[in-house]
Amino acid sequence: MPQFLVAVQHPNNYDPSLEGDDMIRDISELNQQMDAAGARFFAGGLESTDHAKSLRKQANGNVTVTDGPYLEAKEYIGGFWILECADMDEALTWARKAVVACRVPVEVREFLRIRPQRKSN
Repeated sequence: MPQFLVAVQHPNNYDPSLEGDDMIRDISELNQQMDAAGARFFAGGLESTDHAKSLRKQANGNVTVTDGPYLEAKEYIGGFWILECADMDEALTWARKAVVACRVPVEVREFLRIRPQRKSN
């Protein structure tokens, strides 16, 4: 079954302390619905971009580590679900519920199927 990323978009200045009991309850209920339907493969929240590290390969082959997200943006992924759905339409049905529960925009993307390479003898 195809897997889809449902990514919760937080604005750059998102303050998680403003998440009230109603929102936490709504997200918990959505997770329970996803579990009951067998759609939720994995879910998780992410620390703020203040805690992010970005790594870049340099021309000399070294890798540098810097504080902050890789890209400067107005929105960042604050959390996500990995869902197993029959198709994009089913994933969008769950994403609509996620928008309501999380009270922020979400993005839906299907995972690409990458086949492992066979070892040659």
